[in-house]
Amino acid sequence: MDRPYLLFLGDVADQLAAKTAQGVVHWRRDWCFGQLRLPGCAADLGIEDVTIDQAKAAGVRTLLVGVANSGGFLPDHWVETITGAMAAGMDVASGLHVRLEDVPAIAEAAQRHGSRLFDVRHPTRTFETGKGIKREGLRLLTVGTDCSVGKMYTSLALEQELKQRGRKATFRATGQTGIFIAGEGVSVDAVVADFISGSVEWLSPANDPDHWDLIEGQGSLFHPAFAGVSLGLLHGAQPDAIVLCHEPTRTYMRGLKHQPLPDLRACLEANLEAARLTNPDVRAVGVSVNTSLVGKDARGALIADIEAELGLPTVDPFVEGVGRIVDAL
Repeated sequence: MDRPYLLFLGDVADQLAAKTAQGVVHWRRDWCFGQLRLPGCAADLGIEDVTIDQAKAAGVRTLLVGVANSGGFLPDHWVETITGAMAAGMDVASGLHVRLEDVPAIAEAAQRHGSRLFDVRHPTRTFETGKGIKREGLRLLTVGTDCSVGKMYTSLALEQELKQRGRKATFRATGQTGIFIAGEGVSVDAVVADFISGSVEWLSPANDPDHWDLIEGQGSLFHPAFAGVSLGLLHGAQPDAIVLCHEPTRTYMRGLKHQPLPDLRACLEANLEAARLTNPDVRAVGVSVNTSLVGKDARGALIADIEAELGLPTVDPFVEGVGRIVDAL
């Protein structure tokens, strides 16, 4: 995908729906020219609002549909903006479940204007089934008590910290936002179930003995909707280390009020047990806690309690970084 990006938010109803674009802005600000919002949009990336004409004049190459809505659909009233970007000479990239090429007006406009369509959620290659054969290199996988608790952010922060220390490290993206940030990857939730572990083996191949792959986790073993993807990642990553990610203010799994959040120790042990199928020597090396909804006065005590309970270095990577977890590595 050519850069810079124009980040299209449509008219999403809240900030969380724009998490794809928010992640790109946070980690790749220099790739982002501005945001394009329709009337009524409730999300704001904190960057300049621009028009398609302004983006064209500035040499923007790609309109990035930076939203992640429930069901991954593309509203009909967004199509005019997307085709307008192609008429201005831009390519279009999306991480939604619906393929851009399956929307007739978008496909026709792409052909007419010579624009490329990037559906990053959909793999463009096939994969073998997982083999579980030991491969060179070191791998860390972030796992979660729930979905959307900071697994991607933690993985990227670990990569950044390791590189700052002069270590070999690569972030391996397994979701659409991570792919936009890394420029490559596999959106594992769109891989046929039998091949999830094989796709992760392909994504994190044999490497130098001192090289760390930081593999972005997805979902949670305890979330009924996403546990299958989480398990496939554990087996394919063959992790030497795992970091448990947690959002402490939740009382139930996201979107499932009948499903309580798991106990931290039980969640950690379940992930370690599952990971031992392909790496018997896997170890937990830290806990990453998203305290954005916790009061400042309560944050320190909360983190200290988790650290005492699990005996692992516990941090909020956004507040204090991940240096203590990297020390443990």
